[in-house]
Amino acid sequence: YNYFGGSIMFYRCPKCGNIIYVVNGDISRVRCCGVELVELHANDADAAVEKHVPYCEVKDNKINVTIGEIEHPMDEDHYIEWIAMVRDDKVIFNYLKPGDSPKARFCYKDNSTIYAYCNKHGLWKKEID
Repeated sequence: YNYFGGSIMFYRCPKCGNIIYVVNGDISRVRCCGVELVELHANDADAAVEKHVPYCEVKDNKINVTIGEIEHPMDEDHYIEWIAMVRDDKVIFNYLKPGDSPKARFCYKDNSTIYAYCNKHGLWKKEID
């Protein structure tokens, strides 16, 4: 996905779990807890019992997102931390916590990408035409 002339990338600290995103630039100098960050690679196909790929429905110029065709659990130890939409010149986050519904709504824009981050199973994505 091209964004500001580059690709958006997500990185996670292997010690504390902090996550950052980078729209362009050299990540090699960025450290957290004194260590290099690990790039997160988004999955786009479900193979586990829990479903993680964002399920997206476009209606009335909105993208209604649910994580998993069957809603992902939102338990204290296993939940979707955030859902984000990346498009043209924006990254829009919807932060979640245990007990919330794993859903978000964004204004429709073609060629967008929806990302979701599960605290146990990592980064997931769905392309929107």
